[in-house]
Amino acid sequence: MKKILYLLALGLLIAQPGKSQQSQAEEAQLPYMSDKTLPPFNIMEVDSTTIFNTDKLPSGEPIVLMYFSPDCEHCQHQTEEILKNMDSLKDVRFVMCTALPFDKMRNFWAYYKLANYPNITMGRDYEFFFSRHYGSQYVPYLAIYDRHKKLVKIFDGGTKVSTIIALTHDGSGS
Repeated sequence: MKKILYLLALGLLIAQPGKSQQSQAEEAQLPYMSDKTLPPFNIMEVDSTTIFNTDKLPSGEPIVLMYFSPDCEHCQHQTEEILKNMDSLKDVRFVMCTALPFDKMRNFWAYYKLANYPNITMGRDYEFFFSRHYGSQYVPYLAIYDRHKKLVKIFDGGTKVSTIIALTHDGSGS
C-alpha cells in the first residue's frame, strides 16, 4: 500500500511540471500576446439596447479596459479608487465590462453614479470575448493601452491607481 501511495505521489510530481509548461504554452497562444493592438469587440451598454464596439474609441487618449464583477469587493474597491482619483484620470478612457447579468451591472452603475463620468463606458460582454482574448482568471482585470491603442500592461487581479496614473501619463501612456 505504501508503495502504491509513493508511486502515485511520484506520478503527481512528475506530471506537475508538464502542467505548468502547458499553462505557459496556452498563455503564449492568447490573442493579446501576439497582437498588442486594442482588439475590436462588442459590449451591450447599460441601457441593454446599445451595442458599443471598441473600434469607436478614438486614438489620442489612453484606454483602460476593466473586466469586473459587480459583486467582487476588489472590483468595488478598484472602482472607488479610480473615482477618487478621477481628476488625474479625466483624460483616460475607461471601458468597464462584465459577463454578469444586466441587473447586477445596472446596480453597480447606479451605485457608483458612473453616468456622471463621460470617460467611462460600461457594458455586458455578451459574447464572452474578454476571457477568450485575455485569458483573464481574476477580477478586476485591467488592460492598459496607450494613446496609439497599443498594449502597455496587463493586471490580472487589479492594481494601485497610482500605477494606472503612471502608465497612462508617462511616455508609454499618453
